[in-house]
Amino acid sequence: MRKWLTGLALVATLAGAAPAFAQDTVSRDEDRVEDVVVIARRAGAPMWTVKRGDSTVILVGSIRGLPRDFQWRPEALEEATGRADRILYPPYARVSASDFMRLLWRSRTITRLPDETTSADHLPVGLQARLEAVMVGERNEDWRRRSFLITSDDLLKRAGLVRGGRDADDVVRGAARRADVEGEAVGFVRGDEIIDNLITQSPSAYEPCMAASIAAAEAGDGLFAERADDWRSLRVAEVIANPLDVALGQCWPWGDPTIGPQLRGQWLTALSTALDAPGVTLAVAPLRLLAEPGGVLDGLQADGLDVRGPDWTTEP
Repeated sequence: MRKWLTGLALVATLAGAAPAFAQDTVSRDEDRVEDVVVIARRAGAPMWTVKRGDSTVILVGSIRGLPRDFQWRPEALEEATGRADRILYPPYARVSASDFMRLLWRSRTITRLPDETTSADHLPVGLQARLEAVMVGERNEDWRRRSFLITSDDLLKRAGLVRGGRDADDVVRGAARRADVEGEAVGFVRGDEIIDNLITQSPSAYEPCMAASIAAAEAGDGLFAERADDWRSLRVAEVIANPLDVALGQCWPWGDPTIGPQLRGQWLTALSTALDAPGVTLAVAPLRLLAEPGGVLDGLQADGLDVRGPDWTTEP
């Protein structure tokens, strides 16, 4: 606070002694900020700008997984990254060596349903019947015993999800590293918390994830390319409504009743702090976190801030 007050006094002194100089400086800063925004938007990815005072936050909505041959304009995002003052990255898992060893030790607990039960013991009859239909033709019946964490991941692959090409997070990380732009994750989740969560979570907690994953698998592997095309075309509501994206939002970690709120809270805190930091902050956040009903963009707008970018609202 003392530094801020000192800086404020200095600005006031300069403004009184040389108002033209101060105005020119402000004008140049505004032009630089606008340049970063214009360049970033050339990438074609969904993004929004929010300004408060002398702070500008560029929110880049990313999606997990793009087709390997997917065409967009990452070079524009790379250039904008190099001109930003700071970068915000998604939360990460802080895993120690002991956490890793514990993960290996408890792997069977994490990957198998408890007490020799099967999926039919935990899912409603109708949902189990749909799962049976999706899995028909599987040579190995072992899927019936796998944990829903593992089964849901398999179902999402049936809906086309692969790691594929570079996404917005990959692009920004690489560009920031090359340009030596300051960056930090919005937070982290401790490894022991993650492992405890995976070990103790009841299979019934995964029912929304399983329902969404089965729906995505039923729709077929064309969802993956459709979602990427909607993302590139700034059809935000269509991305959010895509069954594959719905499933990713319902499944671990975002759909987990313990981990999910923690991740959302870290993003909200970091973005609030960024709106108090002068200059340009570029944040790469999950598109669903930003644009879902009641998400970050709705919250910023409700706070009276001017959110500029593609329409993200869904039909009532």
